[in-house]
Amino acid sequence: MTTDRRLEILRAIVDEYVETQEPVGSKAIAEKRALGISPATIRNEMAVLEEEGFITQPHTSAGRIPTDRGYRLFVDKLSAVKPLSTAERRAIETFLEGAHDLDEVVKRSAKLLADITKQVAVVKYPKIGDSSGREMMAISGTANLARSGEDLGPALSPILEALEEQVVLLRLLSDAHPTVHVTIGSEQQDMNLQTTSLVSVGYGSDASLGILGPTRMDYAGSMAAVSAVARYVGRFITESAK
Repeated sequence: MTTDRRLEILRAIVDEYVETQEPVGSKAIAEKRALGISPATIRNEMAVLEEEGFITQPHTSAGRIPTDRGYRLFVDKLSAVKPLSTAERRAIETFLEGAHDLDEVVKRSAKLLADITKQVAVVKYPKIGDSSGREMMAISGTANLARSGEDLGPALSPILEALEEQVVLLRLLSDAHPTVHVTIGSEQQDMNLQTTSLVSVGYGSDASLGILGPTRMDYAGSMAAVSAVARYVGRFITESAK
């Protein structure tokens, strides 16, 4: 049974690893987090987290990094989605206000999501009006994956190949939920995508959007961005239908 203290330590490891891309040791947690416990106690708790499969030690003398299971627990235990900053909210409003039709909204939404999250963004068209005859989706930010090369390693090429297949992208977004949903690493059905995570949400009639990136991502920030953009796009579609 993972205690609240262990959850705090796991949260610290995830936050630090996402920020630095370096394995996290007990000393770093003790120095940067006001947990009120010693490095020795942190080490003991990290040993339990490792035994439970939530973190792993990539090198003999290194700190720990989260496993897919660790990221899953972290995401499931997020007490609240990190709110977007005022600047980010304003950027979304301003960027999407200039769009005058569905095509432009979808394309702008994909670019906006990619810019905010620094991941690959995919937006699936809703089934309204004459939209049934369009590419069915817009994708933006593929170059962001190349900048994540250290995270993905040899898996980068298969991921890029998978993203070129529209059927793969459609499958990714086909099970989007009305609330933000996160699929992490080995939970991905496509073998080529099992070093990535998907943050997705539905926003209209058979429509969905999401971002795809390495499992080492800012989940709270990505969830907030996906949720906010979906809300704005959904509002545009509702108002257009009136």
